[in-house]
Order: sequence, then structure tokens, then C-alpha cells
Amino acid sequence: MQSKASVTRQTVDLSSFPDLVVIYLGMKVRSPRGLLTVLRFGPRISSAVAAKPDGLLLHEPFVFSIFPLHVGMRQYWRDFDALETWARALPHQKWWQDFMKDTGGTGFWHEAYFSRGGMEAIYDDMNGPIGFSSFAPVQIAEGAMFSARQRLRRKEKMQP
Repeated sequence: MQSKASVTRQTVDLSSFPDLVVIYLGMKVRSPRGLLTVLRFGPRISSAVAAKPDGLLLHEPFVFSIFPLHVGMRQYWRDFDALETWARALPHQKWWQDFMKDTGGTGFWHEAYFSRGGMEAIYDDMNGPIGFSSFAPVQIAEGAMFSARQRLRRKEKMQP
């Protein structure tokens, strides 16, 4: 006589998403001013997600830690081109330009994982290692390491 397993195991069929990209993003408070910066971004991100950008399949916010405050999100994108198109358009483009001029007392990072292979990451004004930077050599993000597309060594937009 065989007993029923107490765990219901499920899996997913991702064959309809051959170019899926999963990206984790985080913002960490580095100074008192950073708390206001993080709190200002919450509604902005919610509005951007509510607009249903083309290619965004799912957005999940979460908290890494309370002290220091370190919040993040996980997003699933149909493909890199959709993610990159959104990142280079408003409102994200403006957010990024403003952040690169003044981090507002925060650190920012992202790590992206690609179903067709490859991973890439960026760490801006983080006050310690996280993720890949905890075990892999860190280098300045300039030249060939400046953009996500360059870090992935993708020369042209991917074709369907």
C-alpha cells in the first residue's frame, strides 16, 4: 500500500517563453535622505507597472531588509528587447538619468538572467557586495561593460 505524498509538486511549461528574462532590482538606503528617495519611488514604480508596459509579464515587489531599508522587485519580461525598450523610454529613462546625477542617498543594483543563457548585473553606489559581486571579480562599468546589451555581448537586437 502506497501512501499519498503530503506535498503537491507542480512545475511550469516555459516553452511559450523562449526568450524569457528574469530581473531582480534593488534599492538600498545609504543615508537618511535615501529613505525619502525610496518612498518616492514606490508610487512611481506602481504607476509604471499599472501602465502594463509591452513585454512585462509579472512584477513582484519585496523587502530584503528593514534596517537598513533595502527594497526590491522581481520582474519577468517576454524578452530582452522589450525590457531594453522600456528601460530606454520615459519614465524609466528620466529616472535613470536623474539617479546617475544624484543617487538621493541610495544604492541601486540589478541582476538579470536570460533563458537562452547569460547573466548580467550592475551595482551603483552599493556600500558592500551583494549577489554576483559577493563572489565574482568586480570591475568599473565603462566601455564594453557599460550597458546591459554590451555586458551580455549582444551586438544587435534579438530577432524572433
